Amino acid sequence: MIEFFFDCSSPWTYLAFHNIQPLAKELGAEIVWRPILVGGIFNTVNPSVYAQREKPVPLKARYMKKDLQDWARSAGLSIKMPPTVFPVNSVKAMRGCIWLGKDMVPFATSVFEAYWGDDKDISQDVVLAEICKKVGIDEQKLFAGISEQPIKDQLKANTEEVVVRGGFGSPTIFVNKTDMYFGNDRLPLIREALLRSKASAA
Repeated sequence: MIEFFFDCSSPWTYLAFHNIQPLAKELGAEIVWRPILVGGIFNTVNPSVYAQREKPVPLKARYMKKDLQDWARSAGLSIKMPPTVFPVNSVKAMRGCIWLGKDMVPFATSVFEAYWGDDKDISQDVVLAEICKKVGIDEQKLFAGISEQPIKDQLKANTEEVVVRGGFGSPTIFVNKTDMYFGNDRLPLIREALLRSKASAA
């Protein structure tokens, strides 16, 4: 089993979200999608991210932009970095994922595409309404759902849980509950972990 803790406001998460699905399908692994707020993680255990944004190392920042585009090209995705609004408040989108539950993947995919591909501000209701229309969701029901306290509480609980389990950003991925991986570039290691798990269960 794969647990995928994610926030749509991260470009590396967009890559991992896209790339892990065919990997899981190939190896017959179930993905449990766990929406979080990455800002909550940064505030709690990883504030160095903010310092890095304020005072980036120019050479490293230049390479990271190239690296991101190389990975995007490899995945067949379009990623604009930085988007016009960055960082973005993704709380409504992530609550929407929680509200949709097992049906969240088309919505989350469209949120990623809207923000990273189309440079739309996913904090805005009009953008989320467009996404709902695109994927066949009743936007009025979604907006009512994301205002419910249990949905807000679950997003907060997911964010707190990933920190307790050792996570410090998005995406944080667990194989069989305890084997943690961070980031899109760990997918080859996740593949190996899943193959080991399959072999030991055989």
